Amino acid sequence: MKKSVIVLTAIIGAGLLVFSGCSNGDTFTEKTYSSGETTVNSVIIDVSDREVEVTASSDHQIRIDYFESEKEYYTISETDGTLKMTLVFDKEWTDFIGTKADKKYRKIKLEVPDALLTNLTVTTTNERIKVTDLEVNESISLDSNGGGVKFENLSAGKAIALTAKDADITGSVTGGWDDYTIKVTIKKGESNLVNKDGGDKTLTVNCNNGNIDIDFM
Repeated sequence: MKKSVIVLTAIIGAGLLVFSGCSNGDTFTEKTYSSGETTVNSVIIDVSDREVEVTASSDHQIRIDYFESEKEYYTISETDGTLKMTLVFDKEWTDFIGTKADKKYRKIKLEVPDALLTNLTVTTTNERIKVTDLEVNESISLDSNGGGVKFENLSAGKAIALTAKDADITGSVTGGWDDYTIKVTIKKGESNLVNKDGGDKTLTVNCNNGNIDIDFM
Protein backbone atom coordinates (compact mmCIF):
# COMPACT_ATOMS: atom_id res chain seq x y z
CA MET A 1 0.00 0.00 0.00
CA LYS A 2 1.35 3.39 -0.93
CA LYS A 3 2.06 5.87 1.78
CA SER A 4 2.04 9.63 1.47
CA VAL A 5 5.17 11.68 1.03
CA ILE A 6 7.01 12.29 4.25
CA VAL A 7 7.69 16.02 4.37
CA LEU A 8 9.42 17.02 7.58
CA THR A 9 6.69 15.75 9.87
CA ALA A 10 6.95 14.28 13.33
CA ILE A 11 8.98 11.37 11.99
CA ILE A 12 11.79 13.83 11.36
CA GLY A 13 11.16 15.07 14.87
CA ALA A 14 13.90 16.20 17.15
CA GLY A 15 16.35 16.83 14.34
CA LEU A 16 14.53 19.98 13.21
CA LEU A 17 16.12 23.36 13.79
CA VAL A 18 19.20 21.95 15.44
CA PHE A 19 21.49 24.34 13.65
CA SER A 20 21.04 27.20 11.21
CA GLY A 21 23.51 29.08 9.06
CA CYS A 22 23.69 31.35 6.06
CA SER A 23 25.50 30.78 2.79
CA ASN A 24 25.33 32.72 -0.46
CA GLY A 25 22.34 34.70 0.84
CA ASP A 26 20.40 31.53 1.73
CA THR A 27 19.67 30.31 5.25
CA PHE A 28 20.32 26.60 5.82
CA THR A 29 18.88 24.52 8.64
CA GLU A 30 20.21 21.18 9.83
CA LYS A 31 17.59 18.44 9.87
CA THR A 32 17.36 14.73 10.58
CA TYR A 33 15.16 11.99 9.18
CA SER A 34 14.69 8.78 11.16
CA SER A 35 12.78 5.75 9.91
CA GLY A 36 11.40 4.87 13.33
CA GLU A 37 9.04 1.90 13.03
CA THR A 38 8.66 2.28 9.26
CA THR A 39 9.74 -0.84 7.37
CA VAL A 40 12.28 0.08 4.69
CA ASN A 41 13.85 -2.49 2.36
CA SER A 42 15.47 -0.20 -0.21
CA VAL A 43 16.98 3.30 -0.10
CA ILE A 44 17.40 5.65 -3.06
CA ILE A 45 19.34 8.91 -2.76
CA ASP A 46 19.00 11.01 -5.94
CA VAL A 47 20.72 14.39 -5.59
CA SER A 48 23.15 16.77 -7.29
CA ASP A 49 26.04 18.88 -6.00
CA ARG A 50 25.96 16.91 -2.76
CA GLU A 51 28.55 14.74 -1.04
CA VAL A 52 26.97 11.55 0.27
CA GLU A 53 28.54 9.58 3.11
CA VAL A 54 27.06 6.19 3.97
CA THR A 55 27.81 4.11 7.08
CA ALA A 56 26.16 1.31 9.04
CA SER A 57 23.79 2.44 11.77
CA SER A 58 24.26 1.33 15.35
CA ASP A 59 20.56 0.96 16.20
CA HIS A 60 19.11 -0.77 13.09
CA GLN A 61 17.37 2.47 12.12
CA ILE A 62 17.77 4.48 8.94
CA ARG A 63 18.99 7.99 9.71
CA ILE A 64 19.71 10.88 7.35
CA ASP A 65 21.41 14.09 8.48
CA TYR A 66 21.30 16.99 6.04
CA PHE A 67 20.93 20.75 5.56
CA GLU A 68 18.28 22.51 3.54
CA SER A 69 16.98 26.00 2.81
CA GLU A 70 13.87 27.50 1.25
CA LYS A 71 15.49 27.28 -2.17
CA GLU A 72 17.42 24.00 -1.79
CA TYR A 73 15.42 21.32 -0.03
CA TYR A 74 14.56 17.62 -0.15
CA THR A 75 11.52 15.47 -0.60
CA ILE A 76 11.62 12.26 1.42
CA SER A 77 9.02 9.62 0.63
CA GLU A 78 8.34 5.98 1.45
CA THR A 79 6.42 3.78 -0.98
CA ASP A 80 6.09 0.01 -0.71
CA GLY A 81 9.19 -0.31 1.44
CA THR A 82 11.37 2.00 -0.66
CA LEU A 83 12.67 5.19 0.91
CA LYS A 84 13.60 7.89 -1.61
CA MET A 85 15.34 11.21 -1.00
CA THR A 86 15.42 13.75 -3.84
CA LEU A 87 16.94 17.24 -3.96
CA VAL A 88 14.75 20.10 -5.17
CA PHE A 89 16.09 23.46 -6.40
CA ASP A 90 13.32 26.06 -6.11
CA LYS A 91 15.25 28.87 -7.78
CA GLU A 92 15.13 31.45 -10.52
CA TRP A 93 17.92 31.23 -13.08
CA THR A 94 19.57 34.26 -11.50
CA ASP A 95 19.92 32.34 -8.22
CA PHE A 96 22.43 30.02 -9.89
CA ILE A 97 24.80 32.90 -10.65
CA GLY A 98 27.62 33.16 -8.10
CA THR A 99 29.06 30.71 -5.62
CA LYS A 100 27.53 27.50 -4.36
CA ALA A 101 26.38 27.03 -0.80
CA ASP A 102 29.16 26.26 1.66
CA LYS A 103 30.39 22.67 1.45
CA LYS A 104 29.15 21.76 4.93
CA TYR A 105 25.60 22.50 3.80
CA ARG A 106 26.03 20.28 0.74
CA LYS A 107 26.68 17.03 2.60
CA ILE A 108 24.30 14.16 3.35
CA LYS A 109 25.10 11.59 6.01
CA LEU A 110 23.14 8.37 5.62
CA GLU A 111 23.14 5.54 8.17
CA VAL A 112 21.49 2.24 7.22
CA PRO A 113 21.18 -1.10 9.03
CA ASP A 114 24.07 -3.38 8.12
CA ALA A 115 23.06 -6.62 6.36
CA LEU A 116 19.33 -5.83 6.67
CA LEU A 117 18.77 -3.57 3.67
CA THR A 118 17.88 -5.20 0.33
CA ASN A 119 19.02 -2.50 -2.11
CA LEU A 120 20.92 0.79 -1.92
CA THR A 121 21.16 3.33 -4.75
CA VAL A 122 23.07 6.62 -4.49
CA THR A 123 23.36 9.12 -7.36
CA THR A 124 25.00 12.55 -7.20
CA THR A 125 27.06 15.04 -9.22
CA ASN A 126 30.21 17.08 -8.60
CA GLU A 127 30.79 15.57 -5.15
CA ARG A 128 32.10 12.31 -3.73
CA ILE A 129 30.20 9.23 -2.59
CA LYS A 130 31.86 7.52 0.35
CA VAL A 131 30.68 4.21 1.82
CA THR A 132 32.28 2.42 4.77
CA ASP A 133 31.80 -1.13 6.11
CA LEU A 134 28.40 -1.85 4.60
CA GLU A 135 26.59 -5.01 3.51
CA VAL A 136 23.24 -5.24 1.70
CA ASN A 137 21.35 -8.39 0.79
CA GLU A 138 20.99 -7.86 -2.97
CA SER A 139 22.43 -4.83 -4.77
CA ILE A 140 24.40 -1.62 -4.34
CA SER A 141 24.60 1.08 -7.00
CA LEU A 142 26.85 4.15 -6.55
CA ASP A 143 27.04 6.79 -9.30
CA SER A 144 28.91 10.11 -9.11
CA ASN A 145 29.33 12.39 -12.10
CA GLY A 146 32.28 14.59 -11.21
CA GLY A 147 33.05 13.55 -7.65
CA GLY A 148 34.28 9.99 -7.55
CA VAL A 149 33.35 6.91 -5.54
CA LYS A 150 35.32 5.72 -2.51
CA PHE A 151 34.44 2.72 -0.35
CA GLU A 152 35.74 0.19 2.16
CA ASN A 153 34.50 -3.37 2.81
CA LEU A 154 31.56 -3.08 0.44
CA SER A 155 29.38 -6.17 0.18
CA ALA A 156 26.20 -7.12 -1.71
CA GLY A 157 24.52 -10.49 -2.06
CA LYS A 158 24.06 -10.25 -5.84
CA ALA A 159 25.47 -7.15 -7.54
CA ILE A 160 27.60 -4.05 -7.08
CA ALA A 161 27.54 -1.29 -9.72
CA LEU A 162 29.99 1.64 -9.54
CA THR A 163 30.08 4.60 -11.91
CA ALA A 164 32.20 7.78 -11.97
CA LYS A 165 33.08 10.51 -14.44
CA ASP A 166 36.04 12.89 -14.14
CA ALA A 167 37.13 11.19 -10.90
CA ASP A 168 38.37 7.87 -9.52
CA ILE A 169 36.68 4.72 -8.25
CA THR A 170 38.70 3.28 -5.37
CA GLY A 171 38.12 0.90 -2.49
CA SER A 172 37.62 -2.68 -1.40
CA VAL A 173 34.84 -5.25 -1.75
CA THR A 174 34.38 -8.33 0.39
CA GLY A 175 35.05 -11.74 -1.11
CA GLY A 176 37.61 -13.07 -3.52
CA TRP A 177 38.34 -12.42 -7.19
CA ASP A 178 36.66 -15.70 -8.16
CA ASP A 179 33.41 -14.73 -6.42
CA TYR A 180 32.64 -12.05 -9.03
CA THR A 181 31.74 -11.79 -12.68
CA ILE A 182 33.48 -8.52 -13.54
CA LYS A 183 32.32 -6.06 -16.19
CA VAL A 184 34.62 -3.07 -16.46
CA THR A 185 34.57 -0.10 -18.83
CA ILE A 186 37.22 2.60 -18.60
CA LYS A 187 38.04 5.64 -20.75
CA LYS A 188 41.01 7.97 -20.28
CA GLY A 189 42.25 6.17 -17.20
CA GLU A 190 43.83 3.05 -15.75
CA SER A 191 42.22 0.03 -14.12
CA ASN A 192 43.48 -2.86 -12.00
CA LEU A 193 40.43 -4.89 -13.08
CA VAL A 194 39.75 -6.91 -16.23
CA ASN A 195 36.56 -8.44 -17.57
CA LYS A 196 35.90 -11.97 -16.41
CA ASP A 197 33.04 -14.47 -16.06
CA GLY A 198 32.34 -17.21 -13.60
CA GLY A 199 31.44 -15.47 -10.37
CA ASP A 200 28.15 -15.86 -8.49
CA LYS A 201 28.06 -12.09 -7.93
CA THR A 202 28.38 -9.28 -10.47
CA LEU A 203 30.74 -6.32 -10.16
CA THR A 204 30.10 -3.66 -12.80
CA VAL A 205 32.50 -0.71 -12.92
CA ASN A 206 32.31 2.23 -15.35
CA CYS A 207 34.81 5.08 -15.18
CA ASN A 208 35.35 7.95 -17.63
CA ASN A 209 38.41 10.18 -17.18
CA GLY A 210 39.51 8.59 -13.94
CA ASN A 211 41.19 5.49 -12.51
CA ILE A 212 39.80 2.24 -11.10
CA ASP A 213 41.57 0.64 -8.15
CA ILE A 214 39.54 -2.03 -6.32
CA ASP A 215 40.82 -4.66 -3.90
CA PHE A 216 39.17 -7.91 -2.87
CA MET A 217 39.13 -8.66 0.86
